[in-house]
Amino acid sequence: MISVRSLMLATTVILAASAVVPAAAQDLSAFDTGPVFTEFGPHAPIEGASELPSLTRFSITFDVAKPAEDGARNRGFESAARFINMHVAAGVSADRINIAVVVHGKAVLDLMHAQARGAHGLEANGSAAMLRTMLDYGVRFIVCGQSAAANGVSADQLIEGVDMELSAMTAHALLQQDGYTVNPF
Repeated sequence: MISVRSLMLATTVILAASAVVPAAAQDLSAFDTGPVFTEFGPHAPIEGASELPSLTRFSITFDVAKPAEDGARNRGFESAARFINMHVAAGVSADRINIAVVVHGKAVLDLMHAQARGAHGLEANGSAAMLRTMLDYGVRFIVCGQSAAANGVSADQLIEGVDMELSAMTAHALLQQDGYTVNPF
């Protein structure tokens, strides 16, 4: 006779396995980078999507707390690049898109320059080249000062161009006062 506990465990395993299959079977062949960032920020054109008005303006904040996986680019940072690429490709003028990335938690370590990462015993920053390109383009990266303090990171250890604010909460409040909305992804 099968116990209720065994049945529940088997059901959980089956549900977990079925959730993995669709993700592994995704077709990403339609995804491409560009037109702004050609090395990162993949997106796909969507037929039938609503046409964006010609005067569309975006001022968006991305909230990133999760650090990159070993040596990879930070997925939260790349989401900001993907937003820019997909909307410029859809006809929004690049000068009408303002992006700020507010970084807190362990993700602040992904904003440290190579020398500081080495001093902290961290491997190379897989996000460094992407960050430099995004910063040079005008994307703002703002570090939560509270998270930086908790992780032993000082302002001089950040990649040049990254700003530090009192807290992530402060950064979001100030950006909202400037008309930015928070992207929930």
